[in-house]
Amino acid sequence: MDINFEYYKIFYYAAKYRNITKAAAALGSNQPNVTRIMKLLEAQLKCRLFIREPRGIRLTEEGEKLYYHVEAACRHLFNAQEEISGEDLEDRGTVEIGATESALHLYLLELLHDFKVKYPKIRIKVHNQNTSEIIKYFISGRLDFAVVTSPFKEPENVQCETVYDFDEILVGGMRYEHLGKEKLCLNELSEYPWIGLERGTVTYDFYRDFFIRHRADLELDMEVATSDILIPLIQSNLGIGFIPEKLAIPLLDEKKLVQIPLNCEAPRRAIKLISDKRRARNKAADAFYTMLHSKK
Repeated sequence: MDINFEYYKIFYYAAKYRNITKAAAALGSNQPNVTRIMKLLEAQLKCRLFIREPRGIRLTEEGEKLYYHVEAACRHLFNAQEEISGEDLEDRGTVEIGATESALHLYLLELLHDFKVKYPKIRIKVHNQNTSEIIKYFISGRLDFAVVTSPFKEPENVQCETVYDFDEILVGGMRYEHLGKEKLCLNELSEYPWIGLERGTVTYDFYRDFFIRHRADLELDMEVATSDILIPLIQSNLGIGFIPEKLAIPLLDEKKLVQIPLNCEAPRRAIKLISDKRRARNKAADAFYTMLHSKK
């Protein structure tokens, strides 16, 4: 099937912005022309790619499948074009990073600040999702790097480096201050409400296995999708749970949380950088990678 690449390029922008008018502006074109090209592409592919909605467009299942491949291809071509043209790194460039909540707060925020100070004109796009989704995005070619929290199944044929190790501790709000006086086993805490990341996340699996090793069952009374709301819920006395020690220390000092000591140690966790040397990166992404390694 011989389809003009320009059709795919226009599709890329329409799918990226989920809006025909915004896509036309990015392309220096107009809305009727973008709409016409999309109809031609749908006719050649013999399937519907978009569904019009009041505030834009939505990709169909076929459209999502196509975008998965077109997005990666366009990124590679745009990066190659930038590299060959020798454009100044100081003037443009975008770095796309996937990061879990813990990786962002424990490791990445300071690095991003330093990078923006050195390269203020480079754009940074952070995709904040769970580990599984971030790895899927990286493998598809939609990210330059993935910065995720262990444990997880490492993808094949990529470079996976530990950039930060950390401990998590069990804490509760001040209502649970009485639990901070002596070391307890996990089974002794079964009567208290537990808060943690929901089933299906690597963190849930991590602690489920930890509980099993110590002959206890992990029964969450409250499940959350992301770790950013874990601390506020615990601080509000809604239950007890594990959080990174680095994030807990200021709240322990301010008497907003209490540490609950255990007679066993939770295994250490790590933040890992996933990259792919075989994949073409633009100059901005290369600069970010260099700075990241200088901070290790």
